[in-house]
Amino acid sequence: MAQATSFATDNFDSFYKEVKKIEEIDSVLTSKAQIDRLLRPGSTYFNLNPFAVLDIDPQISVEEIKKKFRKLSMLLHPDKNRDDLERAQKAFDALTKAWKLLEDEKNRKNCYEVVEQAKLKVLDFIEDKKKQLAREGKPIIVEETQPDKFKHALYIHTTKIFADLERKRQQLETRDMEERKRQRELELSEEEKKQFDIEWNKNFEDTREIRIDSWLKFKRKLGDHLDDESNPNTSSSSASAKKINSPKSTTSNDNIMMGNCYTVFANSGINNEKKKKKVIKTFKPPKHKAEQRN
Repeated sequence: MAQATSFATDNFDSFYKEVKKIEEIDSVLTSKAQIDRLLRPGSTYFNLNPFAVLDIDPQISVEEIKKKFRKLSMLLHPDKNRDDLERAQKAFDALTKAWKLLEDEKNRKNCYEVVEQAKLKVLDFIEDKKKQLAREGKPIIVEETQPDKFKHALYIHTTKIFADLERKRQQLETRDMEERKRQRELELSEEEKKQFDIEWNKNFEDTREIRIDSWLKFKRKLGDHLDDESNPNTSSSSASAKKINSPKSTTSNDNIMMGNCYTVFANSGINNEKKKKKVIKTFKPPKHKAEQRN
């Protein structure tokens, strides 16, 4: 009887543990829990790791990855979460992006290479930690050697490498965008220059007759002026008549008179200065007196 009781108790305990495990799994596999997981603080950084988004081990097959994607997509689909539509859409987009990355063979291979790099980093960290503990004379116990701790360290390093790759990609994209922008500005500048040259040449051709007419008029005026200079009587009489009749003649005469007065005044000042400069005292030795004898 006692044995039966203990057997029943053991069965109940094992059953209770199984139920707890199922409840934990079910609590994780709920729409709200998955939305919160994919939209937690820092999700932009963590969701760069497709294995973390799909919550899978990198070692599983493509078919298993596909099954997990379908299972999570049913929980995160916006149609299934009308009461939290916006957040569900963001979480679903992150899940779809991760699946498309792993669905492609080439991209999946690159992701596996990232995981391998992360493994090497974790192993190097463990070795360095062991050497440090040995130098310090402490017990060589490294937590990362435990499976759970190793898995967590691998997740952290994998996510960090994905983040570094994304940052480099964005930098290259920004650099490429700036280069395309610069190239486009050069092209626009060349187009503007060509358009300016075309318009300039067109205006030059359109105004050709105007320039020719103005040049002919100038030549005619120049010929008339030369004819006047060849006849000094007519030119002098006409010039004097122009001076007399011109309104500026009186003002010009006044200016000439003022200029002459100023010149006379200035010359008088200069003469006075010269006279002052000529009056220079020179040294005169005393006159010699004859000696007087008694």
